[in-house]
Amino acid sequence: MKEIWGRIITIAWKEVVQMRRDKGMFPLIFIAPIIQLLMFGYAATLDVENLPTAVYDQDETPASREYIGRFQYTRYFHVRYHVKQYAEIEDLIDRNKVKVALVIPVGFEKKIKQGQRSPVQIIMDGTNSNTATIAFNYAGNISQQYSVDLLLKQQGASGAVKSSVLEDRLRVWYNPELKSQVFMIPGVLVMILLIMTMIFSGLSIVREKEIGTMEQLMVTPIRPGELIIGKLLPFVVIGFFDVALVTSIAVFWFRLPLKGDVFLLFGLAGIFIMCTLGLGIFVSTISRTQQQAVLTNFFITFPSIILSGFMFPIENMPQVIQYITYLIPIRYFLVIVRGIFLKGNGLDVLWPQALVLFLFGVTLLTMSSLRFRKRIK
Repeated sequence: MKEIWGRIITIAWKEVVQMRRDKGMFPLIFIAPIIQLLMFGYAATLDVENLPTAVYDQDETPASREYIGRFQYTRYFHVRYHVKQYAEIEDLIDRNKVKVALVIPVGFEKKIKQGQRSPVQIIMDGTNSNTATIAFNYAGNISQQYSVDLLLKQQGASGAVKSSVLEDRLRVWYNPELKSQVFMIPGVLVMILLIMTMIFSGLSIVREKEIGTMEQLMVTPIRPGELIIGKLLPFVVIGFFDVALVTSIAVFWFRLPLKGDVFLLFGLAGIFIMCTLGLGIFVSTISRTQQQAVLTNFFITFPSIILSGFMFPIENMPQVIQYITYLIPIRYFLVIVRGIFLKGNGLDVLWPQALVLFLFGVTLLTMSSLRFRKRIK
């Protein structure tokens, strides 16, 4: 046993030495995760704020100005243009200078005072459907609240009972401020683990075949299983380092809550690393060059990220696609990471995802290792 582990450590140290000689490897391993986390933390956000807005106020009365103020004094809309013609709105939207436009008709205040409905046109730039949908909901809420306030004012003037109006009190759990950072950053941890362990481990093995050193290793007393473990061991360490790095930045820099057990997070991350390393070995068995390995990794990682629920809800996908997502390990680890970070879930809640992930890991690692042994014999 001592001799076996001695050979494994030798292969692992050889891998470390190769990475040290590659001057571009260490920045990718240690700096790239930080850059990715900062990019997704600050830039990749689904929040809709300060949307440039144009206003065409045909009424120009205190009531219309009060209605416009409801939009102006929120963090969602920023009134930048007051236009005098409808054509100006079309020009601003075509030039991508505004995303929203309000058109208040003549007689707006008069109809309100008479207790009649006054139509208001809200124009959205629908080139980005997600932004338009969110902005439409914000605008609808502002208009509804304005209508409720008018109703309460009219009821108060007529002596009606104000308590007849329903008052909703919204309470959001786990992410009270509805920040995209809270949703995105735990997912970045999953993405970084997938890229760092799967891609680099596969490239490491393919590089040995490409430069012709794989045959030299096989004429040594090292067995195929020992070679695999030795080659993958450094990437296991890198994977756990990335978990610690991303978690530290998320908690201490972005101030994300880590409500669950950090040791459970590391333990289940180890199971996920089994899956990614198994995929890395599989890619190495079907690739002869590093270029082929990179392209193959791209065709695996990109659909996995898209279909995992990292950015888009799985429930919104077609039924057939939803069934396919059950075959993607990253889907289960995303539930685990977000559950531990945001909800403080323990193994009593996450055991179904952990069990499926473990079965995926064992199956992928076993099948890929057997295929690897056949290819080198």
